[in-house]
Amino acid sequence: MSQTTIIPHSQQHYVTRYYPSDADLNAAIANAVDAQRKWKQVSLEDRIAIGLKFVEEFKAMDQTIPLELTMQMGRPVSQSPSEMRGLVERANYMLGIAPSALENVDLKDTDKPGFRRFIKRDPLGVVLVVAPWNFPYLTTINSVLPALIAGNAVLLKPSPQTPLTAESITLAFERAGLPPHLLTTLHLSPELTSRVIKDKRVSFVSFTGSVRVGKEVERAAAEASHAGVFKGVGLELGGKDAAYVRPDADFDYTVAELVDGAFFNSGQSCCAIERIYVHETLYDKFVEAYVDTVKSYKLGDPTLPTTNLGPVVSVQSAERIRKQVSDAIQAGAKPLVPEELFEAAKPGTTFVAPQVLVDVNHSMEVMKEETFGPVVGIMKVSSDEEALGLMNDSPYGLTASVWTTSEDAFGKLSDDLEVGTVFMNRCDYLDPALPWVGVKESGRGVSLSKFGYDQLTRPKSVHMKIATK
Repeated sequence: MSQTTIIPHSQQHYVTRYYPSDADLNAAIANAVDAQRKWKQVSLEDRIAIGLKFVEEFKAMDQTIPLELTMQMGRPVSQSPSEMRGLVERANYMLGIAPSALENVDLKDTDKPGFRRFIKRDPLGVVLVVAPWNFPYLTTINSVLPALIAGNAVLLKPSPQTPLTAESITLAFERAGLPPHLLTTLHLSPELTSRVIKDKRVSFVSFTGSVRVGKEVERAAAEASHAGVFKGVGLELGGKDAAYVRPDADFDYTVAELVDGAFFNSGQSCCAIERIYVHETLYDKFVEAYVDTVKSYKLGDPTLPTTNLGPVVSVQSAERIRKQVSDAIQAGAKPLVPEELFEAAKPGTTFVAPQVLVDVNHSMEVMKEETFGPVVGIMKVSSDEEALGLMNDSPYGLTASVWTTSEDAFGKLSDDLEVGTVFMNRCDYLDPALPWVGVKESGRGVSLSKFGYDQLTRPKSVHMKIATK
């Protein structure tokens, strides 16, 4: 059996990849197990050296990756290099902190005479990484690189929409000198993925994607535990990320940043801005400026350098987004961006016109459920307290942003926002020094920062009583 990647903007076939046979899949897991036993004996210094060489090998692919990425998932080619730069930034940071993140914790200062105690970090074994299509390089490197540096082997299952991204990362590691079978790309059906999750030789699953599929991953891992195989699962899931614009916000800066935060990558980001709450003193002015900026976007062929808004990933996704907007309008929402401004936006295509909705409320799906498209709803609020209540009124809890010049006001709001990351005057960004986490239906587990290594290792306590004659 096989999977074929469809080019979003042309709907033509791009590449086809074949699923492994049962024998080949079993061999891939067995080879990973054997390779990991040797790899964990390699010094951390030598592992890091391979990681640094990987970064250089990946950077050398800058002539092919941007267009390949555009053809696979539709982001304008002018914006694709930014994902390569992001991978390099994250990889270099995680490599830089590896010695301190993975070093032994020595308790000699509190040891009693005749005793020595310390805590070391052991790799988990074989890690399955299930990557998404929307930011495939960034999300993949979050787990793959620290897993390898910590001494694990990795089975990498890319999205069928972006199969070449996993192959590029695997190739760059091979060229960097990573021993065979430590990083294996597997193109898998949902059924085969579930089989790998349940395999007792796989110790941990790192999944990034939708809440629906995340629950299926959790279910498969739970079934494995019923058979006596307990394994960890990290879930980076969706969001319905909110922004609050206070009366003291830097107006022009805030408008520009929140437009970009909502519409970059056609809104197809787990931490894209999907709902905005604006203080009533700025509301009318903000909405006018926001809509004017959105109207200036160029929707079209993502391979052209003048395009800054590409298609969404599939016709099915486009129709779902259009329906969410249509349902909101029927329920009383008012659209402010005329669709006729964007000639490419037609029913039955992947080109979705950007839209700004007002007169929205939390009875509408567009303000409660993930859109994952170029659509944002804007509501008027009268106070910080009202904004806080609305921002927390969500089944998701990935990020939230507050736009203000008052650090005190931000501090009070950030304490009560039910999210994994709180931004002040920033949005839609992952800092590799900070842990990336979600609450509620946005998932569980950690990637990036020193805590990302904790998820991919287990502590081992070493307690020594020194023998005396």
